[in-house]
Amino acid sequence: MRDCSINRAGFDRVLMAVAATFLTVSATSALAAQSTTPRASAAELAIDAAVPRPEPANVPPPTIGDFKMDSTASVPDPAKATEKPAEPSPAAKATESKPVEIPAPATNVNDAATAAPPAATAPAPEPAKEPVKVSTVAPADQPVADRLRDMLGAKSLRYFDRKNERAAVEKFYSARDYAPLWTQAGTLTAGGKGVIARLKDAAAEGLNPADYPVPDFAAAASPDQLAEAELKLTASMLDYARQAQSGRMHWSQVASDILYPEHPTDPAEVLANISAAKDASAALDGYNPPHKLYKDLKAKLAELRGQGDGPMIHIAEGPALAFRAATKKQGEVAPEDSRVPQLRAKLGVAENPDGTHYDAKVAAAVRKFQESVDLKPTGVLDDRTVKAINSPKRDRHIDTVLVNMERLRWLPRQLGAASLGNAYVILNVPDFTLKVMQNGAPVWTTRVVTGKPGKHATPMLTETMKFITVNPTWNVPPSIIYNEYLPALQQDPTVLDRMGLKLERRRDGSIHISQPPGEANALGRIRFNFPNKFLVYQHDTPDKHLFAKEERAFSHGCMRVQNPDQYASTLLNIVMPNERYSPEKIRSMYGRSEMDLKFPTPIPVNITYQTAFVDDAGKLQIRKDIYGRDAAMIALLKNGRSRDLEAMVAHAQPSYSRPKDGLPAGVSFASDNTYSSGPSFFERLFGGPSTVTPPAPIGRRPQQRFTR
Repeated sequence: MRDCSINRAGFDRVLMAVAATFLTVSATSALAAQSTTPRASAAELAIDAAVPRPEPANVPPPTIGDFKMDSTASVPDPAKATEKPAEPSPAAKATESKPVEIPAPATNVNDAATAAPPAATAPAPEPAKEPVKVSTVAPADQPVADRLRDMLGAKSLRYFDRKNERAAVEKFYSARDYAPLWTQAGTLTAGGKGVIARLKDAAAEGLNPADYPVPDFAAAASPDQLAEAELKLTASMLDYARQAQSGRMHWSQVASDILYPEHPTDPAEVLANISAAKDASAALDGYNPPHKLYKDLKAKLAELRGQGDGPMIHIAEGPALAFRAATKKQGEVAPEDSRVPQLRAKLGVAENPDGTHYDAKVAAAVRKFQESVDLKPTGVLDDRTVKAINSPKRDRHIDTVLVNMERLRWLPRQLGAASLGNAYVILNVPDFTLKVMQNGAPVWTTRVVTGKPGKHATPMLTETMKFITVNPTWNVPPSIIYNEYLPALQQDPTVLDRMGLKLERRRDGSIHISQPPGEANALGRIRFNFPNKFLVYQHDTPDKHLFAKEERAFSHGCMRVQNPDQYASTLLNIVMPNERYSPEKIRSMYGRSEMDLKFPTPIPVNITYQTAFVDDAGKLQIRKDIYGRDAAMIALLKNGRSRDLEAMVAHAQPSYSRPKDGLPAGVSFASDNTYSSGPSFFERLFGGPSTVTPPAPIGRRPQQRFTR
C-alpha cells in the first residue's frame, strides 16, 4: 500500500493557504460593507465564530489551475482595513515562502455606486447653509405684513390702476419685509395721521377730497382689514401727490393750443419721501405748486368760502334797494340802509366804507356781481341777490379760482433761470399784461395785445427766449397766407403791392409772402424770439392806438408789446449786465438791416391764462373768460370722470399746402421759383441763421444781416 503521508502534508498546506485567503477576502468585503451597513457587535461576532464550517471533501489533491477567484468580490481598501488581521496558524506560516498571487478583480458597473472611494480622496465638504434671514417686522405687525405680502402678490389687486405705481408699491413694501407704514401694532403712526389730515384738507388746495378716500383704521380689527386699509391709504396718498403736482386734468383735455412741459411724480420718490419725512403732512403738501400766484389764490379761496382770518360777512334780508340817477324832474335816489356798509365790504367797494346810502358805486358793484352769477344785472339788491351773496359755495368766483389754481399746476416748478436770479417773463392773456420777474419781484411791466378769440387765440405755453431781432423781416405765417391774403388776391391782385408785401412762389408750388424791415413793418422795429410749435412770438407794432383799449384781443395769435425798446433793454441788462443797454441804445439800432442780439443764457417765457389773480394790493381780480377756458374746465371737473381727465389727448394740427386755385392774372411776384434751397419757414419766421443767402430781386441790393 502506498504511503500518502507526504502528499497529505502538502495538501494540508495548500488547503490552509486557501482558507486564509478566503478569510482575508471575506474580512475585506465585510469592512467595505461597513460604509453602508452598521458594524456588528461583539456578541454577533462570537455567534458567527461558533457556526460550524463544512469539512473539505475527500477528493484528490487540487492543483493551482483548479482555483479561480470570485470576479464579484469587492476590491479590498487598505485605507479602511485598520483592524489587525487574525494571527495565522503554524501551518499557514509555512506557506509564506510561496504566497499565492491573486489577480485584481474586475469592477462591476452596478457596484460602482457602493464601492468605497479611494484612500487619497478627501471627504466632500458639506454644502454651506444659507444664513437664516432675521425678520425686521415687529411681532405685533407680522400678521399684517403676511397679509400685505399675499395681497401684493395677487394679480387681482384693485388699488393701483397705474403700472408704475403698483411696481413702486410692491418694491417699497418688499424692501421693508412688508411691514405696514401707517400703523404699528394696529395703531396709526404719526405719519399716517399726518397723511390722513392732508387728504381730508384737500379742498383747501382746490382739490376734491372725494378723490382721495381715507379708510377707517379704527374699525380695522383684523390683519386682513388693517392690510386693506394700509393699501387704500397708500393709493390715496399717491393720487394726491400726482394730482397736486400735475393737476386733475391734462392740459390737452382743454384745447389744442396749450403746451407745457410735463412734470409727473415718481411713485418711488413719493413713497421714499413721505416715509422718511418727520412731518408727512408737510411733505405731502410739498407737491402743490410753490408759486406765490398759487398761494395767493389759495388764501382768497378760503376767504370766498368763509374760512379766512376775518369774520364772515352775512347780509341780512330786508327791503329791495335801488339807486336812481338824477333826472331833470327828479333828483338822485340813494336809499339809506344799515346793511350798506356790510355790502360795501362784501363787494369790495373801498370808497366811503361806512356810508349807509345805496349810491351809484354800490349799485354798480351789485350789478357786476349779478353778472358773475348769471342773475339779471339790474343793480337792484333784491332777495335773490342777497341769497347769492350769502352763498359763497355757489359763487362763480369760487369756480373761477379753482380752475385758475388748476392751470397753475401745469406751469414748471422752476419758472425762471436760476443763474439769472430766477428771471422770467410771464404774460397773462386775459389781463393783457406782461411782466419781467427777477428775484421774486416784478422789475418791469407793460401792456400787450393778444390773439382774437377762436382760431387766432394766443396759445398757452412755456418756452425760452433765445434772442432779439432788431429791424425784423415779417415772414407771413401760412395760416394768414392761405386764409386771408390769397383770398384777398382773388378780389384785388394788387393788394399785396399796396401793403408793401413781397410774393414769392417756390418750385414746389407753395407761396411765401414777406415784408422787409422798416417803420411800416407789421412787426415794428423789434421781435422777441422764443421758438415754439405754434409759431408765435412777441413784437413791436406800428398800430399803437390799440393799447389804450381795456380789452386788447386783436392779433392773429402773436403778442404785441407796447414799449418794445424798454422791454428789450430790460431783458438785455439781465442777460448781459455789463453791456449797459438802454432804450436809447436800442433805438439807435433802428434801420433797414436785421440785427440779432443773442442771449448768453435764455430767459423762460410763460404765457398763462389767469382770469383770477391777486394784485399787488392783495385784492382778488377777476377777468373776462375771453377764450372760454374757464367754462370748459369747470364742465370737465364737474362731469365725474376725474381719472379719465389725466390722459393726454392728441389734436390734429393744421397743415397748409399749395393753393388749390390758381392766382389771378396781374399778381406781381418778387421771385418766381428761382430759389428753393433757402431757409426753412421756421428760420424765416424767427430769423434763424442761414448758410445760404437768397438772390436779391433784380434792381435791389441784397439785404444785410448782423448778429451780435
